[in-house]
Amino acid sequence: MNRAFAILAAGLLALSAVYVPVTSSLAQQADVDPNWTVPRTPWGHPDLTGIFSSDDMRGVPLQRPEELGDQRFLTDEEFAEREAETNEEVARLDEGGTAFLSERGIRSFRQTSLIVDPPNGRMPPLTPEGEAIRAVTPARGEAPPPDSWLDLRLYDRCITRGVVGSVLPVIYGNGLQIFQTPDAVVIRYEMVHETRVIHLDGRPHVDEGIRSFMGDPVGYWEGDTLVVETTNFRGETGIGLNGGGLPTTPAIRLTERFTRVAEHRIDYEVVVNDPGLYTAPLTIALPLTNQPGYQVLPYECHEGNHALANILSAARAEEAAAAEEE
Repeated sequence: MNRAFAILAAGLLALSAVYVPVTSSLAQQADVDPNWTVPRTPWGHPDLTGIFSSDDMRGVPLQRPEELGDQRFLTDEEFAEREAETNEEVARLDEGGTAFLSERGIRSFRQTSLIVDPPNGRMPPLTPEGEAIRAVTPARGEAPPPDSWLDLRLYDRCITRGVVGSVLPVIYGNGLQIFQTPDAVVIRYEMVHETRVIHLDGRPHVDEGIRSFMGDPVGYWEGDTLVVETTNFRGETGIGLNGGGLPTTPAIRLTERFTRVAEHRIDYEVVVNDPGLYTAPLTIALPLTNQPGYQVLPYECHEGNHALANILSAARAEEAAAAEEE
């Protein structure tokens, strides 16, 4: 069960709390306290522990609208419009509007896209191999009836959304929880129950023959920033919302950076380098923030498990009906 369903089932249609709005250094806003000091763990590492989400970035598209070109941030007028929309949603939920399948953000940011590099905020051009992958990958909603469960996306099968897809904001389930030990950082993602153990003890990546959907992460501290290098992917997961988009290749390498810039915010950046799919790397950046009362609850994904049987049986029924008409 995810957080949105739990809220609905419990009848908690709104959350009300006193909070101090904060803004992201990613968005070049000046009201971040320059004197704020990064908290430390008992062993001296920057403290990243807590529950965060990407809810505040739900209104920001992954790719920048083409008409905005290299405009990375909203103008004052455009930002005022976005703030008004955010405030209107918060007010609606505070007055008893439903939160079903619609997590709430409470802050607004100036980014015009989650992709910040290339400068136009768009996916880089595809390689010839990437073009071949696109040619055989139908867009979501345009795929023919599946012959088996293997024709369905990994997300639809409740297997994984991949590393990047587990962070990007969607309509619900955007939470993650961070734990720390002297030798590791553990990240538990809310949706599709992924947990990553990021070792900090200097070990190398596992043998290249050992591969997984979430890859093999190793981390180190670069000043107050946690840097995570992840390799050994199977590929197959996309880097879009919920792991959508073109499936990546086993050549993909991710470089993530986690920097705590306020008590209730971590600035997150990931450089995606997949030379098998894209002609250049791309960078996604967004703030991960605390939300009042947010909890990361178990996500068993039984809805998807039942959906598989329904999707496949419906496809067979459609084929039988079509055969009878011939």
